[in-house]
Amino acid sequence: MHYLAQRLLTFPLILLGVSVLVFVSIRLIPGDAITAMLGTEAGMLTPDQRAALASYFGIDQPVWSQYLRWLGGLLQGDLGISTIYARPVFSIILERFPLTLELALLAMLIALSIGIPLGVLAATRNGRPSDLGVRLLAMLGQSTPSFVLGIMIIFVLSVAFGVVPPMGIFTPLWQDPLANLSQLIFPAITLGFAFAASVTRISRSAMLDVLSEDYVRTARSKGVPALSVVWHHALPNALIPVVTLSGVEFGYLLGGAVIVEQIFALPGLGRLVLDAISQRDYALVQGTVIFIAFNFLVVNLLVDLAYAALDPRIRLGGK
Repeated sequence: MHYLAQRLLTFPLILLGVSVLVFVSIRLIPGDAITAMLGTEAGMLTPDQRAALASYFGIDQPVWSQYLRWLGGLLQGDLGISTIYARPVFSIILERFPLTLELALLAMLIALSIGIPLGVLAATRNGRPSDLGVRLLAMLGQSTPSFVLGIMIIFVLSVAFGVVPPMGIFTPLWQDPLANLSQLIFPAITLGFAFAASVTRISRSAMLDVLSEDYVRTARSKGVPALSVVWHHALPNALIPVVTLSGVEFGYLLGGAVIVEQIFALPGLGRLVLDAISQRDYALVQGTVIFIAFNFLVVNLLVDLAYAALDPRIRLGGK
């Protein structure tokens, strides 16, 4: 509990730093919300009309005043109003977040279900042809950009099978599970392929270290079956670096799915941020980034707490 309290106390400081970075960064992009919203018609505005719009969007004030005003609303749970959708930012985020969350979870499930068994296989057959094959496959997965794999999947499905993956729509899982899976399975494979390669390499390295430990040799000398030694004795301790990687990667999956969502035209959180940046929707960009950062912090806190569950020798925050 002491460790948990310490970590929770750091949340506001980290989010404050993120808020400053995103607030300044979005304003370093040339242009403003008025020009981005009206396009060439912005040149037809009179000075009074432009001043009125700037006052409405709050961009006529000094940057520090804009930040304090936005931060005050943030502390009250108000992320602002989107200039694109003319709706509260938080409601838009909640509308788009289920797709990105499910996509990230599905990609992680695919990555772990492939990466851990392959890593264990490679470690138990160290130096054999199967080990070399797994390592080459992992290297291929890590060196292949996700947008290349996504385009290849679309090309193969459409040319070889005459099937185009459903794009541009999202059916919630509770409404139609089959339609939901058909919409997200190929984006999840695209997103999880590189992650699976990383899990494979980390699992192999961790298993090689654990298999050389004394307690593993003792279990083997007592006649414990080989499968039980690998999966029940060695694997739980080898999972700690995998859990660490999964926590960090899951945060990136939530915030970095923009390329995959753009390729498959999915209305998720990543694509929402991309559109908001192009339209200079300051409130939407700031609110979405803060939301993603908060989820990242929560996931990594849960990962740290999971260490003690996987390995009782680990103590968090103790003296």
